[in-house]
Amino acid sequence: MEFAIEVPGETAPLSPHQVYLALQSAGSSQQLQIQTGTQQLQVWETQRGYYTLLQAVYLDKSLPSEVRYLAIIQLKNGIDKYWRKTAPNAITKEEKVEIRSHLIEGGIDESNQRLALQNALVVAKVVRIDYPMDWPDVLTNLIKVLRQAHQTNQTHLRRGMLILLQVVKELSTARLRNSQTSLQSVTPEIVFLLNEAYTLKVATWMAFLSGSGEDEGGALEAMENSLYVIKVLRRLLIVGYEFPNHSKDVQQVWELSQHQFGQFLDMVSRDPPFLVSPAKELVEKHLVQFSKLHVQMSSLHPAAFALLPSSLDLVRAYWGLVDKFGESYGSVTEDFSAKSVNPDEKMKNQRSVMEKLCLKGLTLLRACLKMAFSPTQSFKYRTPEVKEEQSQGVALIKSQLLSDELVCQMANVIVTKFFIFRQVDLEAWEEDEDEWEIREEGGGDTWEFEVRPCSEKLFMDLVIHFSHLLVGPLLSFFQSVAGTEQASVVMKDAVYTAMGLSAPVVFQSFDFDAFLTSTLVKDIQQNLTSYKVLRRRIAILIGQWITIKISEENRPLVYQIFQHLLKKEDETNDYVVRVTAARQFKAVVDDFSFVAEGFLPYAPDFLGRLMALILEVENTETKMAILETIRVIAMRLEGHISPFADQIVSILPGLWEASGEEHLLKQAILTLLSTLVTAMRDKAQRYHTLILPLVQRAVEPGSEMQIYLLEEALDLWSTILAQTPSPATPEILSLAENVFPLLEIGSDNLRVVVGIVESYVLLAPEAMLGDTLRLRLVSYMTNLMGVKKRDLAGLVTSVIENIIRAAESLGGADGTRLIAKDLHEAAYIEKVFGLLHDAWEAHQTFGPNKRYPKLDDVVETDYFTILARLALADPAVFASILGLVGNADEVWAWLSTEWFQHFDSMANIDRQKLSCLALTRLLELPSPMTSLVLSRLQDYFAMWTSVVSEMSAGREDMGDNLIWEAYEGTGLEGLEDTRRRAQAAADPIHSVHTFEFVKQRLARLVGECGGEEQFQSQWTVDVDKDVLEAFRRLGTGENIEPRPFWDQDGNVLGP
Repeated sequence: MEFAIEVPGETAPLSPHQVYLALQSAGSSQQLQIQTGTQQLQVWETQRGYYTLLQAVYLDKSLPSEVRYLAIIQLKNGIDKYWRKTAPNAITKEEKVEIRSHLIEGGIDESNQRLALQNALVVAKVVRIDYPMDWPDVLTNLIKVLRQAHQTNQTHLRRGMLILLQVVKELSTARLRNSQTSLQSVTPEIVFLLNEAYTLKVATWMAFLSGSGEDEGGALEAMENSLYVIKVLRRLLIVGYEFPNHSKDVQQVWELSQHQFGQFLDMVSRDPPFLVSPAKELVEKHLVQFSKLHVQMSSLHPAAFALLPSSLDLVRAYWGLVDKFGESYGSVTEDFSAKSVNPDEKMKNQRSVMEKLCLKGLTLLRACLKMAFSPTQSFKYRTPEVKEEQSQGVALIKSQLLSDELVCQMANVIVTKFFIFRQVDLEAWEEDEDEWEIREEGGGDTWEFEVRPCSEKLFMDLVIHFSHLLVGPLLSFFQSVAGTEQASVVMKDAVYTAMGLSAPVVFQSFDFDAFLTSTLVKDIQQNLTSYKVLRRRIAILIGQWITIKISEENRPLVYQIFQHLLKKEDETNDYVVRVTAARQFKAVVDDFSFVAEGFLPYAPDFLGRLMALILEVENTETKMAILETIRVIAMRLEGHISPFADQIVSILPGLWEASGEEHLLKQAILTLLSTLVTAMRDKAQRYHTLILPLVQRAVEPGSEMQIYLLEEALDLWSTILAQTPSPATPEILSLAENVFPLLEIGSDNLRVVVGIVESYVLLAPEAMLGDTLRLRLVSYMTNLMGVKKRDLAGLVTSVIENIIRAAESLGGADGTRLIAKDLHEAAYIEKVFGLLHDAWEAHQTFGPNKRYPKLDDVVETDYFTILARLALADPAVFASILGLVGNADEVWAWLSTEWFQHFDSMANIDRQKLSCLALTRLLELPSPMTSLVLSRLQDYFAMWTSVVSEMSAGREDMGDNLIWEAYEGTGLEGLEDTRRRAQAAADPIHSVHTFEFVKQRLARLVGECGGEEQFQSQWTVDVDKDVLEAFRRLGTGENIEPRPFWDQDGNVLGP
C-alpha cells in the first residue's frame, strides 16, 4: 500500500493508513470513536480510490481480522450502491478493473472462513453486474483455479467452491436473458469438473469409512469439500440448463444422486450407529442437498424430472421413506403430562434428518400431482418437440406413478399417521399454549417447513384429483372411527382433520348435519382433559363445513356448540380451545346464509365471552384475530349491534393503551370502529368524543401514528361523515382543517382524502363555503387537475360540481359569482380554458400535420361539465368568465366550436343533457351575447334535436328519460346516501324536461328578435333545412333516432 490520494477540503488525506484508522475507530467499543470513524467512512464513500483502499486493507493479512472484516463489509456495501454505471458517484472504470483483479485471489488465499465468505459475496455481486460484458473471463478463471486445486490444495478448493457457490446463487436470480445464456454456455464445463471433483472426494472419505484409510482429518476435509461441490452442482443442474434431461452430464449426476442417496441413507440409519459426529452430520447434509436437487428439479423442470433416468423409482423410494417415517411419527396416547423420550430439551426443537427427508418426499409428491393435473402455464414459446416431451412427462406420471394402489396408500398413511399429533406436540401445547396455538394456526407457505401441514396439502391434492377413488373409502373410514367409543382422541382428531379438508369433495355423499347432531354434540360434552384436542378440532371442522353444507335448522345448534367451547368455566376448554373457537366463529358469522335475527338470542353471551377472552390474551396477532371476529359479528348484525356497542367500545381504550408500539392492533381497533359506525349509523354519534381525537392524532402531519394508521384513520373518518346527520357538530367541523395537509401528500390514500372533502361539502356546505375554507378548498382542487388516475380525476370534478351547486343553493346568483371569482383567482378557469383551447387547436389539424390534444375525451367532458354547471347556475356569470379569459367574441368562437363538436364524445347522457341545458340558458342573455349565440344557431338546432331525441327515446309521451319520480329511499341507506339522493333529485338533469326547457327559451328568443317571421328571415334562413325539419318533427311525435350531428371533419350532419 504505497500510494495516497489527496482529497480537497479534507483534514487528512485518503490513504491506506487513514482508512485503516477510520475502520479501527468504527469497530471500536467506544461510542464516540464509532461515530467518528463511521462519519469519516461515509464522507469517503464517493471519493475516488476509496474502495481500492478498502480492498487493500482486507488483503493485508498483517492487520487485525476485525478491521479486515469491516473493510470487506464496507466494500460489499459500496458495490451495492456505487458499482453500477448508472449509479450517482459511480466507481470509476479504472478502479473497478483494479478491484476485480484481486477478488478471486483474495478469496482463494484467505484462511479465515468468515472473511472468505464476505469476499465470495463481493465477487458474486460484481459478477451479477459485470458478467459477461465487463468481466467475461471470471468463470473461466475460476474453473482454472478449481482444476488446479482439486488435486493439490484442499483449502484452495474449498475457497474456490465457496466463491463459485455464491456466484451461482447470484446468477441464478438474474432475469436478463444475456446473463442466463452466458451462465448456461459455461455450465457444461463446470459440471464436468465438479462431477470429477465430487467423485474423487466422495471416494476418498468413503474409503476411510470402509476401513481403507487412516487419515481421519483428510477424510473430514474431503467430506466438507464434497458437500460444497454438491451445493454448487445441484444449483447448476437447475439454472444452468434449459432442458436438463437432454444433457448426458446431468443424467449421470442424476443417477449418481439416486445411488448415493440410498447409500448415504443406509449409513445414517443403521442401528447401532455406523457414523458418529461430525461425520454423521456431514453425510446427513449430503442427503439434504440431494433431496433439494430432486424437489427443485420436479418443481422448476417438471418435464425433465419425469424423463430423467429412474425418476419414478426415485419418487416411489421417497414414498417408502415417508411411509416408514410415519410409523414412528404420531403419538399412540393423548397424555399431556408425559415427557418426551428425548431428555435433551434443545433437541426437541431440532428436526431429525429423517423428518427433513420425509418433508422433501411429501413436497416431491405434491410436485408430481401438480405436473399431472395443474402444469405450469407459460407465455414462453415452446417448440413442438418440447410440447411433446411435456406431454410424455405428464403421461408417465399419470400412468406409471399415480396408480390407484399408491394413491389409496398415500391417503391412508397421511390420515392414520401424519394427521395424528405427536407426543412432542401435545407437550408443546401444555408448555406454551399461546405459542402453540399461533404456530398451528399459521397458514400461507408454512406447509413447506412442517410435515403435518405439508401432508394436509398433499391430502387435499389427492382428494381433489382422485375423488372417484377416495370418497368411498374416506366415508367408510369416517363412520368406522368417528362413530365408535374405542377410537382414541388423537385418532378421532386425525379423522376429523380429513373430514374438514375433504369437505368440498365429499359433501354430496356425507350427511354432515346428521353427524353434527349425533356425534359432534356428544364429543364436545366429554370432560376428560384429553378431549380438548377434539374440542379444538370440532371448532375447526365446523368452520370448514359451515360454508359448504350445514342446514338452516342446525344453525342454532352450531351457535350452542361454539357457546359451549367459549366457556372458561369448563376446564376442558383451555386457552387453545377458546382461542380456536373465537377464530373459527368468524367463518360461521361471515357465511352467506347467516341470518342476524337467528343469532340475536346468542349475541350477548358470545360478545361477552369474546371480549373477556381478548383481555386474557397477550399476543397481538391473537388479539387482532378475536377483534376481527367481533368486527364481522358487528358487520353482519348491522343495526342490531347497537345494544352491545357500549360493551364493545368500553374495552377498546384499554387495548389501545396496552398496545404501545404495536400499531397493527391499533389498525384493527380503528377498523372495528369503522364497522360499528357503519352498522349503527347516526346512533354512533355518542362515540364521537372517543373516536374523533383518535382520527385527529392519526392524521396529524409528521406524527408517528400517521405513518402506521393513516389508511385506517381515513376510512374511519370517511365512515363517520357518511353516517353523520345534518347539521354537523362543531367537533366534526373542526376536523375539516386537517384535510388540507393530506391533499398535499399525493399517496395512494389521496382518493379517500378527496372523498372526505366531497362528504364535507355534502354534509356542511355552509361551513365549507365559508370564507375560512372556500378559497383554500378551490385552490387544492385546482392543484389536483391533471391527475392520471381516472377515478380520482372524476372525484375532483365531482367536488367542484358540488361546490358550484352548493354556492347557487345557498347564495343564488351572488353565490355563483363568488365561486366563479374563486375559481378564477385559483387559476382553475385559466387552466380549463387553456387545455380546451389546445384541444380545439389540435382538432383543426389534419393529415400529416395532425396532432393530438393534451386532454383525453373523458377529461375534456369533465371540464365542459364544470363550465356547464356555471352557465346553468347563472349564464351571466359564464358570459363574464368569457370576458376574463380574453375577447368574448373570439373565445366564444373557438369554445362553442369545440363544445358542440365534443357532444358525440360524451359517453354519459347525463353530461349531454347538462351541457344542452347550460348552452340553452345562454339564449337568455342580452346583447351582445345574443348575437354570439345566434351565430351558432345551426349547432344549437342540431344539438337540441340530438339530445331531445336521446332523452325521449323509447317513449311515446315525449317525456324525459332522466327525470326521476319521487322516491323516499329504502330505509337501509346511509345518511350520506340520503343526502346524495336528495341532491341528485334536485339537479336540473333529473328535474327539468329538456324539450320544454328548450321550447321556452327559444320562444323567448324568437320574441326578442321581432317575431317568428323576422327570426326566420334574419337567422334561420342560414340554417340547413334538414336540420330545421328534424327539429320541427320533435314535437310531432315522429320517431327520430338519436344520432351524431357532427361528422369526422367537424361538419354538421342532417337527420
